[in-house]
Amino acid sequence: MRLVTYTDAEGFDRAGALLNRDQQVLDLQDAYRLLEGRDSVALSSILALVEAGEPALELARSLVAKAPSAAVLERDSVKLRAPIQPPPQMRDCSCFELHLRQSFAAARRARALRTEDPEATLKAMNTRADDRVIETFNKQPIYYKGNRFAVIGIDDEFQWPSFSRAMDFELEFGCYIGKRGKDISREAARAHIVGYTIFNDISARDAQALEMPGMLGPAKSKDFDTANIMGPCLVTADELGDPYDLNMVARVNGEEWGRGNTRDMRWSFEDVIAHVSRSETLYPGEFLGSGTVGNGCGLEQLRYLKPGDVVELEIDGIGVLRTQVGKASSKD
Repeated sequence: MRLVTYTDAEGFDRAGALLNRDQQVLDLQDAYRLLEGRDSVALSSILALVEAGEPALELARSLVAKAPSAAVLERDSVKLRAPIQPPPQMRDCSCFELHLRQSFAAARRARALRTEDPEATLKAMNTRADDRVIETFNKQPIYYKGNRFAVIGIDDEFQWPSFSRAMDFELEFGCYIGKRGKDISREAARAHIVGYTIFNDISARDAQALEMPGMLGPAKSKDFDTANIMGPCLVTADELGDPYDLNMVARVNGEEWGRGNTRDMRWSFEDVIAHVSRSETLYPGEFLGSGTVGNGCGLEQLRYLKPGDVVELEIDGIGVLRTQVGKASSKD
């Protein structure tokens, strides 16, 4: 299934499923009411559906198969939010080594370009701090907890934060936890994933350059309204097939800026789940990001977004997450 959260005409969030090549949306609660004559608590939201487990997912599949016409809406008549907005928790990991290496190299180039002799400066730069990050990355999964209240969907406009002049997109793969677990083994972890989506981890690169030397990881550079864009849907694990052979493509205003493949993840979501769940309970609906795929952001090319840009992030089997970049605010 391709599950979505959409806003109805009265402004309420509803649980739905995409139909007919994503051109229509089935309202799951309305479909159940039409067929059964009553409401289902499990269909009150996508989070409730995930929390209710496999029986609820089977119910949703049966409704999608029947799809009563009175419960079907045209896609362009509704506003899609993130599949789960907000998720109960979100963590963004670093699973692609190429992105780390290229981002570090680009950041050094950017610093060198501000000197009188960029080439000499670049050659003289100490890379020990960057090398330590790569060394740690290869020993274990690394991640930070993001701002779940900054999550928005495909039909929302990204609001440029007032404190930044260097905004960047980040093309990421994401998964949702489907059932509660603690101390989950790597072998059992796949069964805890209910589905996948696309994640655009918007980053303020100028703020990031200032705060990362503090050694506490990204903070304000990724912590502002509308910074975490997810969608267009939650594709259930049974529909997506092999999650580790999916092409990932980033475009800005129709121009391809980069591409990669999920097969290049140094750490799989199973690895991450096993690591994160050590002595810690994971709950249904929690979100895990893959980190940026190599060549999946502007920083790696020293290119940044402008107000009015349209960012399109595409992953095989999931679709396209399209975002309009809003104007920069003049307020602090």
